[in-house]
Amino acid sequence: MTGTGTGTGTGTGTGAGTGTVTVEFAGEYFSVEPGSRFTAGREGDLAIDDNLFLHRNFLEIAESAGLWWLSNIGTRLTASVTDRTGGVQAWLSPGARLPLVFDATTVVFSAGPTTYELVVHATQPAFRPTQRESAGGDSTIGDVPLTQSQRLLILALAEPQLLRDGTGMSEIPTSAKAAARLGWTVTRFNRKLDNVCDKLDRIGVPGMRGGQRSFATNRRARLVEYTIATRLVTREDLAELDRPQGAGEDEDA
Repeated sequence: MTGTGTGTGTGTGTGAGTGTVTVEFAGEYFSVEPGSRFTAGREGDLAIDDNLFLHRNFLEIAESAGLWWLSNIGTRLTASVTDRTGGVQAWLSPGARLPLVFDATTVVFSAGPTTYELVVHATQPAFRPTQRESAGGDSTIGDVPLTQSQRLLILALAEPQLLRDGTGMSEIPTSAKAAARLGWTVTRFNRKLDNVCDKLDRIGVPGMRGGQRSFATNRRARLVEYTIATRLVTREDLAELDRPQGAGEDEDA
């Protein structure tokens, strides 16, 4: 496996054959039979979007060595790949590939200001995760807790993605739009965005740092990708955006 990632779940191998896989995107389903090759991008078997930031051929699904593999055949874009629970996550860089071992594998990626999500379903998954009970407590990524205001910032950025039904695409809000959604100044929003990205960068989440010109858009996109893929925020959490904010919520830990 050439991708990088972290896992928090456990599982058991099934010893099953490859079977078939089905790609779900925006309400459409594409079946991939053993021995065939499936591509997705601006063109290919799945023409995702005419977004010029998206590669003509970005993702490939093919069978090899008794497994289905997801490959990044692009040159710039990356993708977050998770199991259905978000407990196992990998960062799929250009040239990398990962085995599709779960019954449902979620793939989230951004091209310019747009975030996309598709799901790959396997009829004979090689791995079935076992659930771990949560101990409860505050929202945490690794050992880094999020303050309430940091959580609100993430929800404001992820809201369009969380509101759409099923898989598909959504626009990532600008800092100004997300700040307005929260009733914050852009200065306050950007300060808190810096804090969130610094926290995630310190625990090894890739993509929180970038070049000067593309940094602002890229880090918002990557933050949305990561939090959606790992289920750090869900659609049910959006109600928090409309609750009155307390006076003491402006300080970040």
